[in-house]
Amino acid sequence: MLRFRETDVFSRWILGLRDMRAKALILRRLARAMAGHFGDIAPVGDGISEMRIDAGAGYRVYYRRQGQDLYLLLCGGDKKSQARDIATAKRLWAELKGKAFK
Repeated sequence: MLRFRETDVFSRWILGLRDMRAKALILRRLARAMAGHFGDIAPVGDGISEMRIDAGAGYRVYYRRQGQDLYLLLCGGDKKSQARDIATAKRLWAELKGKAFK
């Protein structure tokens, strides 16, 4: 099974979502990803990928693979904030690069 770690930015985003249906779909999608079934994804640069969730405002989860089985959940957002969220994910990765994750 794959391992996932969250940044504080991602944790605050997912906990703050008001759309409970969308939150449930995002969490279900992450559970499928943990089993290796990522679904609709696209690279956005710097080794970061965007997981697209077809719910509500068009939610996205930005993550980066680290090693064989570890994935870092960097941040999340929706279609409206996509450009800003990609920039945030890249900034977070630049800050985290080189740190050890377990």
